[in-house]
Amino acid sequence: MIEVHDLHKSFGNKQVLHGVSFSIADGETVAIIGESGCGKSVLIKHIVGLLHPDQGSVTLDGNVIGTSSEDTIYSLRRNIGFLFQNAALFDSMDVFENIVLGLWEHGLRDTEKLHAIAKQKLALVGLEGIEKVKPSELSGGMRKRVGLARALASEPKYMFYDEPTTGLDPVTSDQIDALIADLTNKLSVTSLIITHDLFTVEHIAKRVIFLYQGKVYFDGNPYDLLNSTESVISKFVKRFK
Repeated sequence: MIEVHDLHKSFGNKQVLHGVSFSIADGETVAIIGESGCGKSVLIKHIVGLLHPDQGSVTLDGNVIGTSSEDTIYSLRRNIGFLFQNAALFDSMDVFENIVLGLWEHGLRDTEKLHAIAKQKLALVGLEGIEKVKPSELSGGMRKRVGLARALASEPKYMFYDEPTTGLDPVTSDQIDALIADLTNKLSVTSLIITHDLFTVEHIAKRVIFLYQGKVYFDGNPYDLLNSTESVISKFVKRFK
């Protein structure tokens, strides 16, 4: 379980988070949405322990992030798969090397096993047989899929997606959404999706948290959000739908 309690964070004179609280149970698929600058990325950085709150706490699997030891934080992070907005692949490495990099850094040196894992994860994202291809040779959608394969390589308990469809054409965006939904069902992971894409919210998320001015403004199901007549929410929906 992920528990966020009364989270506050400021950078200089700018307060980004103003008392954010929510919990995410095992197996949930939750989208976090809001205008740029509302604190979405700052929030997720707190959950993985890259930032520490000025006030409040984040608890992951019973461990309070920020007060736990570095060894505990590193152990918790190994249970998290992260798909970055731009896929964050290393162009100097081929697809195989990108996928197994985290496993290698954590001490897995069995080449045969590493190849088997890469092959299996590429099959999951529909990209068989491209292990020796360089990222520069791939389309944007294929790069996202390779990034997803890398995130899945460690068999994570949690999957975090940072704007998974940003920069993709509508057809490719639909394919990525369908892939995320399919993998979430197959792998029974807890998924947290940061997005502006309301199509993604509608077709993947079971629950949506809308941040506004650094606070949780809405926490409920996508249907209620998309059909809300409340002015702040309806303006956001009309802008991004």
